[in-house]
Amino acid sequence: MKKILLSWSGGKDSAWALHVLRQARLFQNEYEVAGLLTTINERFRRVAIHGFHEDLLERQSEATGLPLWKVPLPFPCSNEEYEGRMGIVCKQAIQEGFSGIAFGDLFLEEIRAYRENKLKGTGLKPIFPLWRVPTDQLTQEMMSAGLRARLTCVDPKRVPANFAGRDWNAELVKELPVGVDPCGENGEFHTFAYAGPMFKQPIPVAAEKRIERNGFCYAEIVAK
Repeated sequence: MKKILLSWSGGKDSAWALHVLRQARLFQNEYEVAGLLTTINERFRRVAIHGFHEDLLERQSEATGLPLWKVPLPFPCSNEEYEGRMGIVCKQAIQEGFSGIAFGDLFLEEIRAYRENKLKGTGLKPIFPLWRVPTDQLTQEMMSAGLRARLTCVDPKRVPANFAGRDWNAELVKELPVGVDPCGENGEFHTFAYAGPMFKQPIPVAAEKRIERNGFCYAEIVAK
């Protein structure tokens, strides 16, 4: 099998991508996920964009049985700095026998094109195991399989701020404003996955205070 990394945000989509990639019947034993690749805000020690603390990321790594490849990013971080640090990681991955990086992207063409362009010539193949699965169908599949997640960050211009910290479940999806994607693929919200078939055991968590920062509302997710 080809050894690959999985781009891991810690949210439900990357968690589900891991589950899908581990289903041998879907990929004919083609890929072995052998590491989780995550960007970390090196000033605050939080997962970039999703905003949850590094200690929860460590718990996810333990629960998946996979090592973390952490990419520390300065704050603020320019696109040039981001691409430079990711380039170093790509070279390391090739040296260690990896042949690709998988992503949990769903349907945003510009994001996929960006990833494909940046991996071109590196020797690493971009893999998109969830690509173009309708998000209403995907939502049902994830929830039915037992995937559980909490909203860590919401865009209050599109989703009520008090949704931050809530469970991503059927009830919440029904309450989403018209036009909001049930998976939040347009950036409406981000999540922390804490249970599901990709984990050896659930990660008990609770949501504490909410804070607003840079136009977004974040919930402090902590381990119980």
